[in-house]
Amino acid sequence: MSYEQLKLENQLCFPLYAASRAITRAYKPLLDPLGLTYPQYLTLMSLWEHGDQSVSELGACLMLDSGTLTPLLKKLEVKGLIVRQRDTQDERRVVAKLTQKGRALEQQAAEIPAKMGESIPMSAAEIAKLRAMLQQMLSDLG
Repeated sequence: MSYEQLKLENQLCFPLYAASRAITRAYKPLLDPLGLTYPQYLTLMSLWEHGDQSVSELGACLMLDSGTLTPLLKKLEVKGLIVRQRDTQDERRVVAKLTQKGRALEQQAAEIPAKMGESIPMSAAEIAKLRAMLQQMLSDLG
């Protein structure tokens, strides 16, 4: 017996999953010279954009739980790109801060979004529409 609803071609989740993996693979040659993984790059982008953030704020921004985020932050700290410090006002709160080396990496990474945009066979308007649709879906599933 074949259930039509169980075919991969009829799923939304599968092309989203496959596209996510393909995008992550496309970032690899751009991030390797910086010594970054894709999740590390996302974390740094959040810090470049918003400045110092608590681990919980970063987790909310990146949609990651602390069990995933903490080892990622430790690796960025070992690379000398961030420091983690207890908040002086609330010792329960750990804040991630960019180091000078982490701030300097932003300039090197600045060309990555344009390079990625060139590798995606869609117009800027199509990309913007897809991003808006995905953001709405994430918000609705929230």
